[in-house]
Amino acid sequence: MKHVVDRAFDAALYAQDDTGLDTGASLLAAAAWGEVGQELLARGEGFVRQAWERGWQPADVVRLVRRDLDERHVRLVGDLIAGEARRYERLPARWGAGQAWWGEDAAYAERVAAREKCDRFSLATGVLEVLRVLVRLPSVEPVGPLPGDPAGELEAAGHIEPRMLGRIRALLAKAEATTFPEEAEALSAKAQELMARHTVDEALLAVRGGGSGQLPGACRIGVEPPYEEAKAVLLDAVARANRCQAVWNAAFEFSTVVGFEGDLESVELLYTSLLVQGTAAMTRAEAGQRAGGRKRTKTFRQSFLLAYASRLGQRLAETAEHTAAEVPDNLPALVARDVAVSSRAEEMFPKTTTTRLRGATDLAGWTDGTEAADRAHVGTAGRADRRQALRG
Repeated sequence: MKHVVDRAFDAALYAQDDTGLDTGASLLAAAAWGEVGQELLARGEGFVRQAWERGWQPADVVRLVRRDLDERHVRLVGDLIAGEARRYERLPARWGAGQAWWGEDAAYAERVAAREKCDRFSLATGVLEVLRVLVRLPSVEPVGPLPGDPAGELEAAGHIEPRMLGRIRALLAKAEATTFPEEAEALSAKAQELMARHTVDEALLAVRGGGSGQLPGACRIGVEPPYEEAKAVLLDAVARANRCQAVWNAAFEFSTVVGFEGDLESVELLYTSLLVQGTAAMTRAEAGQRAGGRKRTKTFRQSFLLAYASRLGQRLAETAEHTAAEVPDNLPALVARDVAVSSRAEEMFPKTTTTRLRGATDLAGWTDGTEAADRAHVGTAGRADRRQALRG
């Protein structure tokens, strides 16, 4: 069986075009199906591990597979990720691997064929297409320990304390639910205050020698089309306001955010919330434009979201400066934290380039986007809305 899989891989995975896919899939479909599935699962798990060693994480791989292929392929790569994750007692934070649902590996081929409701040739083609994505992944900057790495045991340091995080989430949930803007603003401001307080407390603890030796870390956040430039600008603004730095990788549709763990958590919460709010506000503004006789245009949306991100960047920067200035004695500790983040970002990305954004050419979109940013509340969203906004 290994010989058959080797021949299929030689035909399908390493060629520069698609001509070998049919050959590889035919070889696999004609072999003993149960043994083929077990061997493909084992080989696929090995390719997944190689992706982790090159710096990738599950969410990154799933994002690329969804971009380049389709939802069947997303399910298949999810199976490989879940299978590989069985090797470890614990996984790093944000790893997001699913569960191996198929029972014995010998049963995988039949179980997955039943799930996908397709013939062997089509399923074999899908698996080969997923594996081809995995083997072609280049190396990227790692943002955390690999599964099984003892360094992962130190990850708990710096997280927002669970009780405080619970209070923040509760405040944000109430801010999302209320129909009164003033109440939402007050609830959101309180949540922001708690986030800022955590940052100051962690900085002071480190300066006084009572810290855990924590260093800045990093995480990746998807920045996907459409209007990915505006989304990247918004994420950069949120990162800076939370004493983090963001580096956008347009080719692979994510930004790497560098900062201390609690601040990274704040960035994820705030960016998701503001993106959801911006998307909803853009939809309402478009409805108003259409009611006035104007058709929906891409330039309106692009201009709206760029203005929204630009104005929110100003608001967030002003808020960050005001919070720091309230307790001037804490400034040295915060400066030391900023220096550590900058050093870590420089270490991870010694060479970066600037990106020239496409211009905002629609005056109505820019005006409406600026007004929406001024009305935005620092809230969060339900999971369904969050996924939709992040995917555009």
